[in-house]
Amino acid sequence: MGTLYRKPAAFPGDLKVTIHDAGLVVPPRQETGNRSMFLSNIDKVLNFDVQTLHFFPKNPDFPPEKAAGRAKEALRRLLQFPHYDWLAGRLRKGGGAAAGRLEIECNGAGVGFVRAASEFELEEIGDLVYPNPAFRKLVAAGFDFLEKDDQPLCIVQVTSFKCGGFAMGVSTNHATFDGMGFKAFLQNLASQARDGGAGGGDGDLPLAVVPCNDRSLLAARSPPRVTFPHPELLRLNLGDGEEMAPPVFDCLKDELSFEIFRLSSADIDKLKREANAAPPEGDAVKAKVTGFNVITAHIWRCKALSHDIENNSERLSTVLFAVDIRPRLNPPLPPSYAGNAVLTAYATAKCRELEEGPFWKTTHMVYEGAARVTDEYARSAIDWGEVYKGFPHGEFLVSSWWRLGFEGVEYPWGKPTYSCPVVYHRKDIILLFPDIDKKDGKEKNGVNVLVALPPKEMEAFHSLFLKYLA
Repeated sequence: MGTLYRKPAAFPGDLKVTIHDAGLVVPPRQETGNRSMFLSNIDKVLNFDVQTLHFFPKNPDFPPEKAAGRAKEALRRLLQFPHYDWLAGRLRKGGGAAAGRLEIECNGAGVGFVRAASEFELEEIGDLVYPNPAFRKLVAAGFDFLEKDDQPLCIVQVTSFKCGGFAMGVSTNHATFDGMGFKAFLQNLASQARDGGAGGGDGDLPLAVVPCNDRSLLAARSPPRVTFPHPELLRLNLGDGEEMAPPVFDCLKDELSFEIFRLSSADIDKLKREANAAPPEGDAVKAKVTGFNVITAHIWRCKALSHDIENNSERLSTVLFAVDIRPRLNPPLPPSYAGNAVLTAYATAKCRELEEGPFWKTTHMVYEGAARVTDEYARSAIDWGEVYKGFPHGEFLVSSWWRLGFEGVEYPWGKPTYSCPVVYHRKDIILLFPDIDKKDGKEKNGVNVLVALPPKEMEAFHSLFLKYLA
């Protein structure tokens, strides 16, 4: 019950990647003018790059060179649609009434595309599930030939392997998409990679998902009204007009060890049964015993109790996690809303409560944290961002890539063998991500939990993780 992911004996620390071509793909028609795109208070806080990798096995009908050509053409085709022409723009600070506010200048400067090759075969680069720092060479973070403030909002890199397989690395600024918006982007990239259409006009190849880019749907109210306390948000002391604030969590310089804990579908079912073992007065939680809620509650308990400090039992521990607000607003946002429509929910308790209390109560606190995010609460949080400058604040964040479904996107060359984020070890972020589906499907609903902690804390976390699953 609850096992450590087996660490590979060895994997290459250098994938020997050679860049063959790197440049910009611009919209086929330059009709963007001086238009700018408004960014919501959620968008503008997330001004950092997110990098994902999508691995594809050898396909005789689509050697890497052909797939790279299709992918590049698909990007060009996407930029012909008004739904995506802004992606070729650049982040800027607005002028006039929006002076100092971060926005996207839709100037058609282009998105990035890179062709590269590795001297390894796909099977030689190691277990795709286990994070390898060398994977960072499979996605371009930026271009040296461009100034810092002229970097593309999106760069796609296709890296071929000697076996005929390849990896598609995508780097996007988080201000452009949240997870659901990015999945729609991948679906649309796949749709435009099909053979057919000259790419000379809108509609030659239809979009798989028509995105909604009206970020004003999440604009602050006028005047802003902060109607709830927001302990999950930390105010920063920034000067007037300052928008380019530090990341949500600073990278710590501590020596960290990291492990992947694998929860099978049977492990998750066990946690659900424990959470469902509530007395009659706890019946309200039973309908909300989801896989995410019990996994987050389990991680929270282990992380909070792993601290080796005096009076830890009386310490308040706060877990943060993202909540999709699309269906929670009144009226709801369109499911195809492409911008960032997630807010940080939270749950807080004394460590003693987490250690001594029943698991169903911990699960219920996670559920209540999400249930707190109503239409009015979401609007209050957005307005808080208009009045103050700050970021989510807690002991740690559970970031779930578990069910985003990137691995289910069907490209002309097939579905990826595996899709995952490029992992940067962060003490304050715990990642949930899917396992590689087994052929028999038995582990399809399992989840991997990536944890990075100082060695002593990791030992305690490991012990607690297994103890509470026994």
